[in-house]
Amino acid sequence: MATFDIKMPKLGESVEEATITKWFVKAGDMVEEDQVLLEIATDKVDSEIPSPVSGKVIEIKYPENAKIAVGKVIAVIDTDGSAEVKPSASIAVEEVKAEEPVKTNVVVNESLNFNESSRFYSPLVRSMAKKEQVSLDELEKINGTGHNGRVKKEDLLHYLENRTSGSAKPVTESVVAKAESKPVEKPLVISSSEDEIIEMGRMRRIIADHMVMSKQVSPHVTNVVEADVTSLVMWRNKNKDAFEKKQGVKLTYMPVFIEAVARALKEFPMVNASVDGYKIILRKNVNVGVAVALPNGGLIVPVIRNADLKNIAGLAVDMNELAEKARKNKLSPDDIQGGTFTITNFGTFRNLYGTPIINQPQVAILATGSIVKKPAVLETPQGDVIAIRHKMYLALTFDHRIIDGVLGGTFLRRIADILEQWDESTSI
Repeated sequence: MATFDIKMPKLGESVEEATITKWFVKAGDMVEEDQVLLEIATDKVDSEIPSPVSGKVIEIKYPENAKIAVGKVIAVIDTDGSAEVKPSASIAVEEVKAEEPVKTNVVVNESLNFNESSRFYSPLVRSMAKKEQVSLDELEKINGTGHNGRVKKEDLLHYLENRTSGSAKPVTESVVAKAESKPVEKPLVISSSEDEIIEMGRMRRIIADHMVMSKQVSPHVTNVVEADVTSLVMWRNKNKDAFEKKQGVKLTYMPVFIEAVARALKEFPMVNASVDGYKIILRKNVNVGVAVALPNGGLIVPVIRNADLKNIAGLAVDMNELAEKARKNKLSPDDIQGGTFTITNFGTFRNLYGTPIINQPQVAILATGSIVKKPAVLETPQGDVIAIRHKMYLALTFDHRIIDGVLGGTFLRRIADILEQWDESTSI
């Protein structure tokens, strides 16, 4: 008998675990190489996992909805097809989540009910909290240093050290972060028998938590400017047919917006940054994320890496490829990680402008509005005249902890200037 272990794959640098959302096979099924075995989900991306070998599935170790650490064996395939089938996994999801078994001689905190929290805690942190008698209220007050503010093992150990010495406190030294760690009192919501109650899906819950977290972490300020993009519109109208024929993708305004942002970020590195307590991290690479609406609802932000090193054609091809992958649910975790700045296009829905929420741990986000024709006063050698111009609003939301009004306003004005001064002879 020759068996092959199917392990939970690592789908990105910061991905430590994933949830099994659907099994497409059951124990006893014969499978071919590259046949899809299961679907797994990370923070935002769903991925189908194919079989690397042909054979018979003799064991499925974990059920659907189980959250499994990267590298753990989740199924076993007999490549000869002659082995006996083992019983399917019937273990409870909560039991699956515990990475470290609790010893019988350790007093366990049974009062921890993680369902009462909207915050995510890894299996290891949950196990440690139970063993060390850390209450859920205490966990909620710990400011995590992991991805999206996740509490890591080191954060909990740091907290336990301080608690033992009688000076328990949140991990970060930031005064703002300490104030934000206080639990928010939720309003009482009463529904009637005539109301329809819809349970949030996994992605909508993640988006909701991320948006609330961002508003709690960063003091948001939004500036708005109006840009005259008549030259840009004329340039696109002149080149769009030839561009599509040459590159195989449509020429939209987004690649131009990305280039303008990338140029401005190189000139204003403080906007291409993150905040860690009282430390400012200036990002070396300019990785621009663009919010993409999904067909089934929700948004995802694929990232164009090193956007400052690419021309309009390269940005357009990359943007089209990532948008297609997003719509087909084919994005990998690496496709949505590492962004240093985000653009969201309100103009897609013919909105003039909006006040977007910062995509943490970034410190700014740009909203581009709809391009519309407007009468405008132009100064000419013969005097002022009224002309029809193409105008749009640009709205920049920034983190007031490190970006003051002068920097935010100057950076936004620079983007507008680049778009207004677009050279109609720019080659593609």
